Amino acid sequence: MLFGKTNVPLEFALQAADSYADIFHDVEVDVIFEGPEGRQWKVPAFWAGDDTFRVRFAAPLPGRYLWRSTCTNPADAGLHGRTGELTIEPYDGHNPLYRHGRLQVADSRRTLQHADGTPFLWLADTWWMGLSPRLDWPHGFRTLVADRLAKGFSVIQIVAGPLPEYDAIAATWHPQQANEAGWPWEQQWARLNPRFYDLADLRIAFLVDQGLVPCVVGMWGYYLPFMGVERAKQHWRNLVARYGAYPVIWCIAGEVNMPTYSSNAEERETRRNQQEEGWTEVTGYLRQIDPYHNPITAHPSFPDSREMLRDETLVDIDMLQTGHGGYLALTRMLQTVTRCVAKQPPMPVINGEPSYENIMGGSQHEVQRLQFWFCMTSGTAGHTYGAQGIWAMNSRHEPYEDPPARVSWGDGFWQDAMHLPGSTYVGIGRRFFERYPWWRFAPRQEPNLPAGRLSAFATGIPGQVAVYYLPIAPVPEELAGMQTNRADIAPVTIEPGADYHAYFFNPRTGADIPIGAVSPDPCGRWTPPRKPTGEDWVLVLADRKLYPPSRPHR
Repeated sequence: MLFGKTNVPLEFALQAADSYADIFHDVEVDVIFEGPEGRQWKVPAFWAGDDTFRVRFAAPLPGRYLWRSTCTNPADAGLHGRTGELTIEPYDGHNPLYRHGRLQVADSRRTLQHADGTPFLWLADTWWMGLSPRLDWPHGFRTLVADRLAKGFSVIQIVAGPLPEYDAIAATWHPQQANEAGWPWEQQWARLNPRFYDLADLRIAFLVDQGLVPCVVGMWGYYLPFMGVERAKQHWRNLVARYGAYPVIWCIAGEVNMPTYSSNAEERETRRNQQEEGWTEVTGYLRQIDPYHNPITAHPSFPDSREMLRDETLVDIDMLQTGHGGYLALTRMLQTVTRCVAKQPPMPVINGEPSYENIMGGSQHEVQRLQFWFCMTSGTAGHTYGAQGIWAMNSRHEPYEDPPARVSWGDGFWQDAMHLPGSTYVGIGRRFFERYPWWRFAPRQEPNLPAGRLSAFATGIPGQVAVYYLPIAPVPEELAGMQTNRADIAPVTIEPGADYHAYFFNPRTGADIPIGAVSPDPCGRWTPPRKPTGEDWVLVLADRKLYPPSRPHR
């Protein structure tokens, strides 16, 4: 008899009774759990090394559960036909991921929520190489987690397999692809390395225990033509078995259809097709074997997830990559976000790779604020931040080696990059949105938008709250929003009967500056006062009864 808590993974082992020449390839093991209301979960078990398989299960409801194991070799009495019982009690701790349950797409199909209906605002940090020993365990890893929690992050994007930047022909077995126990797979894709994942387990479990959702990226997409679809399925089966019981987001691969860097022109087209077809098949397999139905996305080469796979219904979240051009990428970013938010049927949209802070020496903190507010006012379900020095975990104790023939993206150790101001500013932005029912927000149309402007950068709930982002002056003219010059703001339209008070929100400090009651003219328009400074600000109109002016926001 085992005992556990709802939503918290518990684990036990099964040991083979028969002998195998290659147990990883020779057998597969599943454990079927049956719980309250007759519900069943068929949970893959993972090969833990030697003759051992282990299974992790998270029960969503309290009560009694029965389990039985099944093996593709039914003659193995150690792996097939084993039975047992679990007793599950309600989770009584403070971790929101266990208290509210795993994530799912909300009924609106535009945001995410927990299993109990609690809204979830995605604010991710990019740790592509976060399972590398360059982010040392436990001290370094825990230090960076504590910093991100304090700043308000809720998701960590992390690769649990072969990494980006390393050419799949020349550098799959580069030393910096390994952790302390070696590579994720033995050379030539002979078999998966369970010791690599034993160390990864410590980090993934710690993220969840601290309340951060891992967005688990299977690997970079260009490895698939070299390992093959069947190996990719085995790879994902291992990830589902190890991490599916946790509240995770699955990202099938990074830059799904981008061929590896050394491909020639003819090879690129062939491999692009192989990758799109292959990852589509693997994504269908992932949906089939994950008993918890964790949300699935795909990291695109450009521009969005729904265009990466041959069947867009296989993904739940439309992840975007909008480029690292700083100010030059802002117009394309807004166009991509606006187009994807408008797609039907709707799907939560996340800009999963905007311009990283300090990449190539640019995209500094003001660009980070612009990207966050541009996306959030345009209808995304959250936002992803990234910083040069962190995504590849460049460390003082082991500097990241730029792979041969790849241009360096810039300098900076993660120990310093964690303090870049942009990470603070996006956290301030998240806390602002959580003042209001942000999951009900929709982009706010503004009929008085100056000619040629792409967006008002406005969102909210008609008659209840309106939020206008007022960017700094250097943005391109088509992105100036409601701002007419460095400080003046164009008139805004007030809904009939709305009873607003107004204030300026400082997106750099989180402080408010009251403006007072909103009194529209006979045409229903109201002209806000000048911005307090020429920097970026947020103009907020809020219903005086629902959100009284006396409410402190500091």
